[in-house]
Amino acid sequence: MSNKTTKFHVQVSLVGAGPGDAELITAAGLDRLRRAEVVVYDALANPALLAEAPAAAERIDAGKRARKHKLTQDEIHELLRDRAAAGRYVVRLKGGDPYLFGRGAEELIYLAKQGISCEVVPGVTSGIAAPMAAGIPVTHREHASSVTFVTGHEDPTKPGTAVDYAALAKLIAAGGTVCFYMGVGRLPLIAEALTAGGLDGATPAAAVQWGMTPRQRSVRATVTTLAEAVKREGVGSPAIIVVGAVAGLDEPGLDYFTARPMFGKTVLVTRTRQQASKLGEQLAALGANVLESPTIELVPPADWSEVDAAVRDVRQYDWLVLTSVNGVAALADRLDAMGLDARQLAGVRVAAIGDTTAAALRERVGVKADLVPTRYVAESLAGELIAEHEMAGKRCLLLRADIARPTLPKLLGEAGAVVTEVVAYQTQLAAALPTAVVEALREGAVDWVTFTSASTVRNLVEMLGDERTLLSDVRLASIGPITSEAMREAGLAVDVEAAVSNVEGLVEVIERGSDGGSTA
Repeated sequence: MSNKTTKFHVQVSLVGAGPGDAELITAAGLDRLRRAEVVVYDALANPALLAEAPAAAERIDAGKRARKHKLTQDEIHELLRDRAAAGRYVVRLKGGDPYLFGRGAEELIYLAKQGISCEVVPGVTSGIAAPMAAGIPVTHREHASSVTFVTGHEDPTKPGTAVDYAALAKLIAAGGTVCFYMGVGRLPLIAEALTAGGLDGATPAAAVQWGMTPRQRSVRATVTTLAEAVKREGVGSPAIIVVGAVAGLDEPGLDYFTARPMFGKTVLVTRTRQQASKLGEQLAALGANVLESPTIELVPPADWSEVDAAVRDVRQYDWLVLTSVNGVAALADRLDAMGLDARQLAGVRVAAIGDTTAAALRERVGVKADLVPTRYVAESLAGELIAEHEMAGKRCLLLRADIARPTLPKLLGEAGAVVTEVVAYQTQLAAALPTAVVEALREGAVDWVTFTSASTVRNLVEMLGDERTLLSDVRLASIGPITSEAMREAGLAVDVEAAVSNVEGLVEVIERGSDGGSTA
């Protein structure tokens, strides 16, 4: 069945992506995006949202910024028309709200005249969200009873301006707030027009760039000094200019967004593409700017026959040993492919190397692990199996990676176990580091690099090649002792090591290291 039919049977949905944070898109907007066959997106829509569209969906960059248009408005109109006319469901993803200085109404009217059915899904506008994230409520019971949104893109000195700056000046003086969109380039002219209209030059004013994102920067001053402050601090577009008494508020709690422990820190995550999201999400929740650069790609075995045979005959084993979430995923997928379920593991005891693997086993397979070691490394898993269970003569099945360390089967074999290893997934070097990641490292813009396995260490060093020295001035975080050993072998410093070898432990040690606390 085609994805193109929405609950409203429309051909094009104009969706507001929100002010910056990918999580601030509405539930309705996310629903449309997840069923899109074509996504036409703007420069201010968070690129992370593109991952929510189906893999087969066509993604078209129609980014429009001042004096830098990839497509003209007429070309965008025609693009939307042509894709919809071809019978494909189109999502037009626009930063903020489609109708607030977004030309969404023009696009909808054009399409309607072409006989194409449309809908609009509103979005949170940056005029409210960006000031809020900078600690500025646009209205306040004691300071501001109204808020006005104005385009700052218009030249206030031109004859016949559509903006009545004298009226705005009176509104602000009477306790109102005015938010200017796209006004950084004309800030001196805006200030001049407001003061000429009678506004006190000492009125509080602020500029917030990249609001509601980890890149957010803001500066506070007065109407007459804001332009100079913006230039001094290097604040540029896209930004919201706020004028009014609320821009001078400095009360506890209002700066919650920037007060998060990792705000302003950039963290490079090197996990596999399949696993990077969980670590990235936890770091982002603490305010970090997360750059994902998987150094490993997971691929299935060339032939599933050996895995399928092992799973089909799993009851001949005493122990099934799983050393990663990826092994669990392979097990779950093959059970499903063969029409089997958790009952296939009846009578087989299962060991999982850590709580994350054990949790995945419960969620994906419906089985609770019989043993989870106190330390999430192969040595501890083998040691506790041997210490707590008689392993001599016991048959053990290990579903794991092609490059897994030999330690676990070696220790179990020495204890008399009969070990069968089956490759459940293969690992390979990722194609290349994203250009944005390399540039950030060259510019010294990365604060932390995370390593979650020995292979992420080796692969990143290989991918950097002669530029591996870029890691010298970056703090390096290890998920555990095996990874730390690989880092030292590669000549890298281990600045922090997680006490518990899982994502939560890694995030915790980075957070402590970022605020100057102990990392022991």
